[in-house]
Amino acid sequence: MTIRDTFNAEAAKRILITDGAFGTEIQNWKLSEADYAGTLTLGHDQKGNNDILALTKPEVPEAIHRAYFEAGADIAETNTFSANRISQADYGAEGLVREINIESAKLARRIADEYQAKDGRPRFVAGAIGPTNKTLSLSPDVNDPGYREIDFDYLKDVYREQIDALVEGGADFVLIETVFDTLNAKAGIMAAIEAGEALGRDLPIMLSMTLTDLSGRNLSGHTVEAFWHAVRHAKPLTIGLNCSFGAEQLRPHVKTLSELCDTLIMVYPNAGLPNELGAYDEAPETTAGLVGEWAFAGQVNVLGGCCGSTPAHIKAIADHVRGVAPRPVAVPAVRTRLAGLEPFTMAA
Repeated sequence: MTIRDTFNAEAAKRILITDGAFGTEIQNWKLSEADYAGTLTLGHDQKGNNDILALTKPEVPEAIHRAYFEAGADIAETNTFSANRISQADYGAEGLVREINIESAKLARRIADEYQAKDGRPRFVAGAIGPTNKTLSLSPDVNDPGYREIDFDYLKDVYREQIDALVEGGADFVLIETVFDTLNAKAGIMAAIEAGEALGRDLPIMLSMTLTDLSGRNLSGHTVEAFWHAVRHAKPLTIGLNCSFGAEQLRPHVKTLSELCDTLIMVYPNAGLPNELGAYDEAPETTAGLVGEWAFAGQVNVLGGCCGSTPAHIKAIADHVRGVAPRPVAVPAVRTRLAGLEPFTMAA
């Protein structure tokens, strides 16, 4: 069986659980700049460069991975959200991108295999790829709408460098997450497809969109349905939503994707909305109850948490949906479906 087959087989048995937030968990360690930098001499302040901890303080991401697996997670997402040439340039660490991704994937792979060996239940590693701090669809200059800081081919190459390293380190899937710009995601998709072709095997892609307003659009203006029509050619292993808002605000959009997509649905929202201090204080039982509504309605296949979620949130979610039947994959009617900012379906 391929890794896609194995994942689909497990998803047919139960609702799978992905892990929770890394950034807020790392903050709990109260690390100093020296902790982040280690023995590296990059000439830049490294505090806040969470990805580099795979090289300088690997016990931190290791402890977080372990906590999430102990809580019941089936999937470990690598601590590589910003481990790309564009984002790492802010820290003067772009030359370490390959090493960061390899070591992060190796770490997650080792722990996933360790937990699988304990009970025989498959554990998976998703190579996490963030959107970078650049956008292909929008100009950063209000006086020049046509200006772009980077182009599509450059971003595709940036993603390809990261993907190749994640796969070398042992990642099963490529998770293109927190998609605020659909065109950025399409560059990631092309990079993943090319990486799979170079490997001579299927390299499954997971896609996760983030909504930037309550109308249900991402920053580039796409609705969730238009986003699906724009990326379904990639035959993603999972499609869904992460970050965005709390689970309550995502309810109608999860329902839309569930009814529309002929693949698995994965949703991992923030632990509610942040309070006036920017902290997340939604209780694990509250989050579990809200995402559990999707499970009991037969709308999801994979659940987890994003910003503000903790191992306690993941445990509460895993406990709440244990024994609940997973969503049957939708079989939409065959139509020509196109997407601008809105979906368009041609008449039969």
